[in-house]
Amino acid sequence: MGDSSFWHPFAAMGAVRGAEFVLTRGEDVWVWDDAGTRYLDATASLWCVNVGHGRREIADAVHAQMLELATYQTFGDVTNEPVRALTDRLAALAPMPDTKIFLGSGGGDAIDTAAKIAREYFVRTGEPERTVLISRTNAYHGTHGFGTSLGGIPPNRLAAPFVPDVVQVAHDDADALDAEIRRIGPEKVAMFIAEPVIGAGGVIPPEPGYLERAAAVCAQHGVMFVADSVICGFGRLGSWFGVERFGLQPDMIVFAKGVTSGYVPLGGLVVSARVAAPFWDEPGTAAFRHGATYAGHPTACAAALANLDIIDREDLLDRAVKLEDELHAALGTLTDHPLVAEVRGGTGVLGAVELDPERLAADPSIVARVAMAARTRGVLVRPMLGALAVSPPLTVQTEHLDLLVDAVRVGLDAAAAR
Repeated sequence: MGDSSFWHPFAAMGAVRGAEFVLTRGEDVWVWDDAGTRYLDATASLWCVNVGHGRREIADAVHAQMLELATYQTFGDVTNEPVRALTDRLAALAPMPDTKIFLGSGGGDAIDTAAKIAREYFVRTGEPERTVLISRTNAYHGTHGFGTSLGGIPPNRLAAPFVPDVVQVAHDDADALDAEIRRIGPEKVAMFIAEPVIGAGGVIPPEPGYLERAAAVCAQHGVMFVADSVICGFGRLGSWFGVERFGLQPDMIVFAKGVTSGYVPLGGLVVSARVAAPFWDEPGTAAFRHGATYAGHPTACAAALANLDIIDREDLLDRAVKLEDELHAALGTLTDHPLVAEVRGGTGVLGAVELDPERLAADPSIVARVAMAARTRGVLVRPMLGALAVSPPLTVQTEHLDLLVDAVRVGLDAAAAR
């Protein structure tokens, strides 16, 4: 294959150019390349195709909306029917009462929005000195300005300068969060952000009680607790926003990916009534001067509504609850392999196979080679820094999990033999 002009994200283009992997179509848990080879999509693209590929209901909804009103901005007082319907529906599904929904183009810009709302909220409520944002090690919050600074994966922290007043704490220690807030001074801290299950940083489920304790620490100090549910929402953890299983009512929830199952780019925030109040309650309140051209995009909202219908009609939330143990058990059969250090999962339909750190130190290319070998066996998995991640569509069946595990084992065997 010849060169193309496409600069791939997260890619070493010197190696990718002339060797692209071209996908042409998808159906349910399968995708096909330009040679006609079929692959099990054990990643749901990037954690997002929750209802599976090729859903005609979503395509039909998009087509119908495009024939009516394909696109229009929603700045000021402008709106459209799909965005009104979607935001009302999301607010009704949220675990907090009387929420407001701020929309954008995806998870990365929603993270920036959350950080700006947090800081602006405290300006409007008389505490402008609250500017510090706290995140966790291993965290991934996208690659926009705030997200890069909040991220806890060192290779992703691109060239300085970073957004100021951002600090990190250990991802598994709520007491460390409490100590850091006290060290900084609670009167200076605006927001703490956490993924319910850390995704790109290793697929790390929370220790029992950790998230509840972290939320309590934030409440004690008047710090906003923000859940980054970009990966964890819309069934991935067996609930609409991923936080319900922990009994959480965050100040804000960041969402994207599964809201449309990735069919059309869309993301946003669920904002609690308390946080929204200084922006909403008074007619003369100053505008929040932030937003994206595609916020409230009618076609994207139509896709989301059709996607939510599928999740609801096919009981995919309940299916995810049943799948999480099945997936974890299937991956657990790989723990006997000499290259495998640990298998993580059991909280949602996602998991990781962590490779032996000594072998990785000697040969950092092992993860990529295992993933490539699995691809040659017809299964797509996600290589991370030290592990292979899986997050199949919620429509995956038992026989698909067997295929997944067999392909990963073949990849591990090939890497070990080398």
